[in-house]
Amino acid sequence: MKNKTIPIVVGVSGHRKIASEDREAISAAVRETLVSIQNRCRHSEVMLLNSLAEGGDLLCADVARALGIPILVPLPLERTDYENDFSETEKEHFASHCDAAAECFVVSPIEKREDMPKRDFAYRQASIYVATHAHILLALWDGSESAPNGCGTAFAVDAALHDAFCSSEGASPDGCRTVVQIYTPRGERSDYPAGTKRILGAAASFEELCDRTDEFNRLASDKDTGKAYPVLPEELETDAALDRFAEIHAAAETLSNGYSKRFRWILALLSIASTVLTMAFLLYDEAELHWMILVCGAMLLSAFFLRRIAERTAAHRRYLEYRTLEEGVRVQIYLRYAGSRVEPAALMTWTQKQETGWVASALAVLGIGPAPVKSHDISDCWIEDQRVYHEKASARAKRRRGGSEGVVRTALWISILLYLSALLFEILCGLFGKGILPPFDADPYRTLLKILLGSVSAAALFISNYYGKLSLSRNHSDHEKMERFFRHMEERLKRQGQSEALLLVLAREELSENGNWCSYQRDNTPDFSI
Repeated sequence: MKNKTIPIVVGVSGHRKIASEDREAISAAVRETLVSIQNRCRHSEVMLLNSLAEGGDLLCADVARALGIPILVPLPLERTDYENDFSETEKEHFASHCDAAAECFVVSPIEKREDMPKRDFAYRQASIYVATHAHILLALWDGSESAPNGCGTAFAVDAALHDAFCSSEGASPDGCRTVVQIYTPRGERSDYPAGTKRILGAAASFEELCDRTDEFNRLASDKDTGKAYPVLPEELETDAALDRFAEIHAAAETLSNGYSKRFRWILALLSIASTVLTMAFLLYDEAELHWMILVCGAMLLSAFFLRRIAERTAAHRRYLEYRTLEEGVRVQIYLRYAGSRVEPAALMTWTQKQETGWVASALAVLGIGPAPVKSHDISDCWIEDQRVYHEKASARAKRRRGGSEGVVRTALWISILLYLSALLFEILCGLFGKGILPPFDADPYRTLLKILLGSVSAAALFISNYYGKLSLSRNHSDHEKMERFFRHMEERLKRQGQSEALLLVLAREELSENGNWCSYQRDNTPDFSI
C-alpha cells in the first residue's frame, strides 16, 4: 500500500469449479468491474483482497495482474498447508500469484468457535476477513445458499451483507457493505448467462465510500503533511504498518486542522457581515443615511458568497470527517504498538458507521496485513499522553469559554447601560409629565440612542451565536471527562497490568468520545442564521 493514501480494496470470493466455456464471460465481467472502479477513483490505488482459492479467486487474480492491480493475500492456513488443497495443475498458478503479491499473510481468527473442524474454521475466518476488510466484495456465485459447514462464497456474501458471524470483540454491525454478484453457473443450474452482474446491498454507500476516499487521497497528495505527529517513542523499531498509519494520521491531521481554520474563518466573517448589516440598516432607517442601503446590499452579497464558499469547500464536513479519521488511526497506532489484534473499525458504533461509513472502511482496509508480533507498554505514550492532552485542552477550552462569556456579558451590560441612558433621557424629556430639560430637538439624540442600542444588542446576539457554534461549554466538559477517564485508566493499569481487555476499553471509549463530539459538531454548520 502507498503510505500517504487509502487504497480502494476489492474483496473476492468465488466458486472453486468454473466451466471452461464460462471463463471468458466471467473474466470480462470482472475486468469491467475493476476498470470502472479504477476510472471512478483516479486518485486512489485499487487493490484486490484475494485468498487465491482454486477457481474464482485465481480467475480474479489473473484479471487483476493483467490490469496492474496489486493483490493482498489473506491465507486461511500456512502456505505449505494451504497448497495441499490445490490440484497439481493449479499449485503453480497459486504460487505465482502468492510470490507476486503485495502482501501475503495468515488470517488471525475473528470468531471463537469450537463446533467446527479446524480446516473449515480457518476457511470461514478467511471469508470473514475478506468480506469485512474490503470496500466492495466481488462474488463469483450462482446465488445458492451457504454450505452446511458455514464456508464458501454464499457465506462470504452473508458475512458482507448481514454480518453473519460473531466477532470475538463484539463488533457492531456495519450495514453498509456492497456486493457485486457475477453470475457463475455451477453444475446444471443456469438461471442467468455466465458473467451477468447484479448489485447486492448498499450500492449508493459504495459510491460514497469511493468518492470520499478518493477526495481524501487527492487532497492528501496535494498537501505537505510534514513530520507525523509523534504519538509513539522515536526509538520504535521498523514496522511497515505503523509507518503507513503514521503517514495517514499526519495527512488527516493536516487536512483537519486546515479545514477547521477555514470553518472558523467563515463563521467569523458571517458574524461580522450580520452585525454590519444590522448596523447599516439601523443607520439607513433611523439616521436616514440612504447610502447605507448599499452597505446592506454588500453585506447580503458577502454573506451569500461566504455561504457558497462554505458549500463548495465543504470545510465543515471535511473538518469533522478528517478529524474522525485522524482519531481512528491514532487509536489504531496505539493498539498495534501494544500488540493488540483489536481493530478500531470493528469498535465504531452503528451511528458512527452510518454518519462516516467511509472512515470505518478506511480504518478496516488500512489494517489489512499480518497481526502485530510485538507488544509494547502504552502507559506513557497512550494513557499519560492523552491524560495530559485532555488536561491542557480542558484548560484551553475553559479559558475560551470564559472569554466568550466575558464578551457576551460585556455586551449585555453595555446594552443595559444604553437602555437606562435612553430611559433617563426620556424621563428628563417629559416621559411621565413635565420635562426637566429645556425645550430642544430631541429626535437626533433619540436616533443615536436607538442606533447604539440596536447595534450593541445585535452584536451581542451574533457573538453569542458564533461562540455557540463552537460548542465551547460542551467541549470543555468533554475534555474534563476524558481527563478523568485517563486518570482512572492510569490507576487501573498500575493495579491490573496491560491486558487486551484494558486496551479494548481504551479504544472503545476514545472512539465513542470522538463520535459524541462529531454528533454535536455536525449541527454547527455555517449559515446566515448566525
